[in-house]
Amino acid sequence: MPVDTTSAPRTPGAPRSRPPGILPLKVVMWVAALGPAIWMGQAALTGGLGVNPIEELTHTTGMAALVILLVTLAVTPLRSLTGWNPLIQLRRPLGLFAFFYALLHFSIWMVLDLGFRLEWIWEDIVERPYITAGFVAFVLMIPLAVTSTRGWIRRLGKRWTLLHRLVYVSAALGILHFYWRVKADAWLPVAMAGVLLLLLAVRIPGWRAAWLRKRERRGKRGREAGAAVQAD
Repeated sequence: MPVDTTSAPRTPGAPRSRPPGILPLKVVMWVAALGPAIWMGQAALTGGLGVNPIEELTHTTGMAALVILLVTLAVTPLRSLTGWNPLIQLRRPLGLFAFFYALLHFSIWMVLDLGFRLEWIWEDIVERPYITAGFVAFVLMIPLAVTSTRGWIRRLGKRWTLLHRLVYVSAALGILHFYWRVKADAWLPVAMAGVLLLLLAVRIPGWRAAWLRKRERRGKRGREAGAAVQAD
């Protein structure tokens, strides 16, 4: 998942400084993100999962994954609106929490619901569109989680940014999975789709500016190459 690449280089051996106010916000983020897992553990021990515990666990983990993923996508626009750069430090842990709940969601369906019967799993993926959408959304999250470290950012360079744009596809497929799953009373996945579209819309000016800068650099290199040929 995305990480902060804007931090200034730190002198080796120097203590790591924290921007004022970011530590309490991180604590709130961790408590909130762990909330669904804590609730599920407590409910499992006290019999609070209802008459269909597998369905309750599946629903809770899926909702947690989608909500946290949308919050992750909201970090960059919030940083732009507030001008508070330390907010970007929340993006990577939030993205990893989203993957954690997506992994739980997938594992509960595969192990507890289908008993890890590979033929049943494959049949569901192929024949049930909402399972197909959810499975592809989960698979797309795997390389994002694996390459979320600074080491992978250095290795991939510009390709890292292109790879991590898959998060938008994953979020869209996750919402589609939810929409097809609920069938009736679909106001919540529709609301989530609206939030995702809004988060994409606010990014368009930045993407357009980056595209124009890239086109300008290409044009400048082309003009310089043409001038060099004429000089020869």
